[in-house]
Amino acid sequence: MSVLAVADADFGFQVPVLVIGGGACGMVAALAAADAGAEVVVLERDPVPSGSTALSSGFIPACGTRLQAAAGVADSVELMAADIQRKNAGRGDPAIVEAVCRQSGRTIDWLAERWGLPFVLLDGFLYPGHSVLRMHAHPDKTGAALLGALRGAVERAGVEVLTSALVSELFADADGRVAGVRIRRPDGAIEDIGCGALVLACNGYGGNPDMVRQYIPEMADALYFGHTGNQGDAVRWGEALGGEAVHMTAYQGHGSVAHPHGVLITWALMMEGGIQVNRDGRRFSDEHHGYSEQAVSVLAQPGGIAFDLYDERLHRLGMDFDDYRAAEKAGAVRRFETLDEMAAAFDIPAATLKETVDHAARCACGEAVDPFGRDFAGKPPLQAPFYAVRVTGALFHTQGGLRIDAVARVLRRDGTKLPNLFAGGGAACGVSGTTVEGYLSGNGLLTAVTLGHIAGTQAAGLNDG
Repeated sequence: MSVLAVADADFGFQVPVLVIGGGACGMVAALAAADAGAEVVVLERDPVPSGSTALSSGFIPACGTRLQAAAGVADSVELMAADIQRKNAGRGDPAIVEAVCRQSGRTIDWLAERWGLPFVLLDGFLYPGHSVLRMHAHPDKTGAALLGALRGAVERAGVEVLTSALVSELFADADGRVAGVRIRRPDGAIEDIGCGALVLACNGYGGNPDMVRQYIPEMADALYFGHTGNQGDAVRWGEALGGEAVHMTAYQGHGSVAHPHGVLITWALMMEGGIQVNRDGRRFSDEHHGYSEQAVSVLAQPGGIAFDLYDERLHRLGMDFDDYRAAEKAGAVRRFETLDEMAAAFDIPAATLKETVDHAARCACGEAVDPFGRDFAGKPPLQAPFYAVRVTGALFHTQGGLRIDAVARVLRRDGTKLPNLFAGGGAACGVSGTTVEGYLSGNGLLTAVTLGHIAGTQAAGLNDG
């Protein structure tokens, strides 16, 4: 992956806007560019667009939407931005945080009304760190369903998506102006495509073991739950053009992936009263801190394993989610009439497990205080029959990337703008600050769809120069 001189190109055709990546960011960027009147082509390395979006829950936080208004939810750009900055300890770029929050509601409503995407407002629980209900999702509540809806919209918009088209090089002049790209086909064929503006929507570097070990060594040996194509190409291209990569130590983890089944278990179970225990039968953290940093906590347990423990009430909640139903079908979800049965099945000390569950129950009743600081109030104590899932911690996607301005233009190291290069989603520096703890639920898809919307619109309106 490199940047070549324009003189080395043999462009077969030109297009005003090129988008690299067919995930949520790329699809939204393409819709935005098309809506602004530009011809746009999406380049996707896989035979069928999927990316990390299809592996996610597909939940997008947004404020000021029509769905919130209909549900009587009072939200604002200021409140959402404050939630994001509180989680990242103030390390997010305030201009970018404000821009994505302001764009969030507009993007959800635009996708729904202009392009016919179905959304629901998740109202059964509040994700950690969010002050109000603002998670929007496809009714199927999966990333695959969200991406499928976006693909359908892109098709209706008449946008061409070239699949099995791996971008291997960019062509640019000495000033960093991108003139086009080179794509390689599975059969070895090579094609050069010219462009007036380029949008990098090809995620981060989670699939690159060397970069993971360099920037987030604590996750070097963790399960990677993202797309293997996320090799850090955007960062390397951007840096070669004079751009700057920042916050490269930030990422989203998840502390609840069924193991060895490899299915995401919704964190709603923890938020609504479930607990996590290790092989010793003990809790080891405040499960309400956030599912991202919980990945590190789980991996620190013996064998990098923990157990989600909950009851029939929470099992029924889980069944509202396609991923959870898939986990049950795969045999990851286990039902037990007693804690003794669970302890025997997972080789956990029964007495310790009972003590742990009893203490959580007393916390829920206000008779004890959790040493980890979790507030159990408002949720009923767990009761038989019990359910459990063996889980591990995983790396989902990286949050560092190319530094951009509030209109998604990639910036040089001196703060000036590159002429015609835009970035969104995992290709751009996100709003999670510099650590795993800074990730607020939904930050990944938040920046994917909002920056995709902004980048596509801006790229379409960019004149030649």
